Amino acid sequence: MKTESPNVPPLTLAADSFAALGSEQRLSVLRSLVRAGPEGLSIGALGERTGVTGSTLTHHLKLLTATGLIKQERQGRSTICAAVAYAEVEALAHFLLTECCADARVPCEDHDHG
Repeated sequence: MKTESPNVPPLTLAADSFAALGSEQRLSVLRSLVRAGPEGLSIGALGERTGVTGSTLTHHLKLLTATGLIKQERQGRSTICAAVAYAEVEALAHFLLTECCADARVPCEDHDHG
């Protein structure tokens, strides 16, 4: 699907990514991984920080991984999760704001999204 700008994801990609973030628990998981930085967190540490554990956490990680927002990597006996799609998350925000007030009669002077 063609986009107006290389920084704006296609509508389907945006919809998939927003769907993956459409849960408080998944959003909490992603935010914790963003806070942890590129080193990421073990699944156990991630569960402790978010209060999401077991099969529920596994389910959420699977969805976030499928959309490319995070990655999982085995390190010895641990699985380390890390947020990897910083540019994609920024592109999602841009996707929402790129046409801010485009159809408004009065320009949105209070919003600088350019």
